[in-house]
Amino acid sequence: RHNLKYFDKMRCLRKRSAVSFLGILVVCLLFMNLYIEDGYVLEGDKQLIRETATHQLNPERYVHSFKDLSNFSGSINISYRYLAGTPLPRKRYLTIGLSSVKRKKGNYLLETIKSIFEQSSYEELKEIAVVVQLADFDSAWCEGMVQDISQKFAHHIIAGRLIVIHVPEEYYPVLDGLKRNYNDPEDRVKFRSKQNVDYAFLLNFCANLSDYYVMLEDDVRCSKNFLTAVKKVITSREGSYWVTLEFSKLGYIGKLYHSHDLPRLAHFLLMFYQEMPCDWLLIHFRGLLAQKEVIRFKPSLFQHMGYYSSYKGAENKLKDDDFEEESFDIPDNPPANLHTNMNVFENYEASKAYSSIDEYFWGKAPSTGDFYGIVFEKPIKISKIKVVTGTEDRQNDILHHGALEVGEKIVGSKKGRQCTTYLRLGEFKNGNFEITDVEHKVLFDINCMRILVTKSQKEWLIIRSISVWTSQTPNQ
Repeated sequence: RHNLKYFDKMRCLRKRSAVSFLGILVVCLLFMNLYIEDGYVLEGDKQLIRETATHQLNPERYVHSFKDLSNFSGSINISYRYLAGTPLPRKRYLTIGLSSVKRKKGNYLLETIKSIFEQSSYEELKEIAVVVQLADFDSAWCEGMVQDISQKFAHHIIAGRLIVIHVPEEYYPVLDGLKRNYNDPEDRVKFRSKQNVDYAFLLNFCANLSDYYVMLEDDVRCSKNFLTAVKKVITSREGSYWVTLEFSKLGYIGKLYHSHDLPRLAHFLLMFYQEMPCDWLLIHFRGLLAQKEVIRFKPSLFQHMGYYSSYKGAENKLKDDDFEEESFDIPDNPPANLHTNMNVFENYEASKAYSSIDEYFWGKAPSTGDFYGIVFEKPIKISKIKVVTGTEDRQNDILHHGALEVGEKIVGSKKGRQCTTYLRLGEFKNGNFEITDVEHKVLFDINCMRILVTKSQKEWLIIRSISVWTSQTPNQ
């Protein structure tokens, strides 16, 4: 039978890969204290894992092996059923993936699809594709959902931006009698294991549809013009390495990936489908590809709206308190060199204040004349500037006396560049600074910007965020 040959092939692959992936197993399972019980892991391997787990690991060698593994670069051989829509005629900028199953209470899928389309402009709709995977084995439910989706979103299906797919049950691995990690009940293990496979199949399908892919749940509300915000963030990260960008702090909502990473992620979820929940596996995947820190943006672009979970209809009141439904204005923060003469505390370096993620610069008590400088790579026109100092935990580590200045006529070498003349735009008030219509107040193209300490303070200084919005590109 086709399916028996398919799973025999998978089992053989798992056997051949066990030794070479021992390092990956250690990294993935160490922090969860899992006990390796699969039959293909030899007793000697189990002992080695237990011994290795007591020592500090250097995961770089395993990261290198995982990134270069050819078995993880190709697609998984699965036949997908198109329930609505047809293959995309052209590649898009972003694919939005949703996997949905029948719920005992409530159904939010239609509202989620509606939110995606309603919160997108006509121009944004040209750049997105929405793939809905109906992952329930109840054919009657799937047929009913397809009818509802087709009636409500017919024009989006005709326009080629909405596809509904299904993977037959025969392609799924064994979902009964799995390991009961974390003392989860058997039905919970089956639910989360199947969910991992659902997402693996969805990722596999979406791998070549667009440049980027964002993972959502089927009970999510979107922020206005979320695609424009995502594009601006991606542009701001150009030249820097990242695996996952997060636009929500909940589960696997709003997790953005390069589409070229989707085949490896799909294989990864299948490889460990019974070990742990999907959101935990996503964290391990990010780490194995050498992104150590979470890169999360605020405000969040996606909000969980479901009241009842897809698991047994249990109540799920999780909300992302960083979500803002109306369109928010993400700063441009054009490329720049950052420097300061303040005494930097540990690794809270200058670059962290200019980043669009949730981190900050922290310097020891500054003196009069100390500065934090920004030298833009190209002269720019600025429309708005906003600087926030201090944090909720350290509300006194603000800039008590300071000013913000912009400069022109840059001199010096690449590392020591600075402006010769500065124009003061205003003083800090209660640790913060904000100004609009800068292009109408500053007649020159701006090369530099600096935060100047005008009076010494005994408190340390946290610069939490520096936000710069640009207007039109100046004529050069």
